[in-house]
Amino acid sequence: MSFQSFEGGLRMRRLRASESIRRMVRENEVRPEHLILPVFLMDGNDSEPVASMPGVTRLSVPALVEKCRKLLALGVCGIAPFPKTPDDKKSPAGEESANPDCLVCRAIRAVKAAVPEMLIFADIALDPYTTHGHDGILNAAGTDVDNDTTLDALAQMALNNARAGADFVAPSDMMDGRIARIRKALDANGFSRVGILAYSAKYASAFYGPFREAVGSRKKDSGNVTGLTKKTYQLSPANRREAVREALLDEAECADMLMVKPALPYLDILRDVRERSLLPLAAYQVSGEYSQIKAAAQLGFLDYKAVRDESLLAIRRAGADIILTYFAEEYARDFRNA
Repeated sequence: MSFQSFEGGLRMRRLRASESIRRMVRENEVRPEHLILPVFLMDGNDSEPVASMPGVTRLSVPALVEKCRKLLALGVCGIAPFPKTPDDKKSPAGEESANPDCLVCRAIRAVKAAVPEMLIFADIALDPYTTHGHDGILNAAGTDVDNDTTLDALAQMALNNARAGADFVAPSDMMDGRIARIRKALDANGFSRVGILAYSAKYASAFYGPFREAVGSRKKDSGNVTGLTKKTYQLSPANRREAVREALLDEAECADMLMVKPALPYLDILRDVRERSLLPLAAYQVSGEYSQIKAAAQLGFLDYKAVRDESLLAIRRAGADIILTYFAEEYARDFRNA
């Protein structure tokens, strides 16, 4: 068939002729219920803005409860809380992560007591709690993250968050075998109904900078003199097939949902995983993705809402059932008011 001629009456523009037709034949849509809002927590009763993420605020526990009430009213039914742990509670082994009364556990209990319908996806990784900023416990020489020792700490952290009321635990550490270890621990302690959202394809990305400022885990030297980098456990941005292997391993270890992180720079990975797994698939539109859109809009370089919405639609189109995004609340508000 030649697209140079109209023989046979082929005109693609007939299906684009009006807004009503375009809506009727729309293949993908982003609705508030597709979104999870990542939220940053801080101790005390005050809240404070995150300088590198315009419009994002670290919330106190009472402020988080109020935020959840607003989110549910807008149709957003999930949050992913991340703590800014005070420096005096950090340690090389991140013991505060095992504290059943840590900031995140207190926040989960408060939200579930006041807004039980809100789904909570509790991050499972040690980086907010370690002095060196890594996602696990270092070996004695400080030259590497000790995978198997870290698994024990992650399992305990997952149990504490489940006891507090988390609906899902979300391991973001990228240790080998952590999904199986966490699932075993949850089931053995009566939490078989708590799900696992696995950060299956989490890349060693440069787009995480604002997030690390928000949770206070950014360290210029990674807390050691050996040059240890997260590239030893997060995926290389050069690799595509490896991401599918990671996702399928997490599925085999009984993850309930899979995730690709970041989102927009990795739409090909999102599509690859979507085509290989039937599990619900999430994508995390990370802090750097959010902040660059905000910054460009503030400089007048682009139409903020149009680019925001197009970015979310692209992630859905690539295969995401669920999107973790800092745009969730404002997008839902605009969606409801449209």
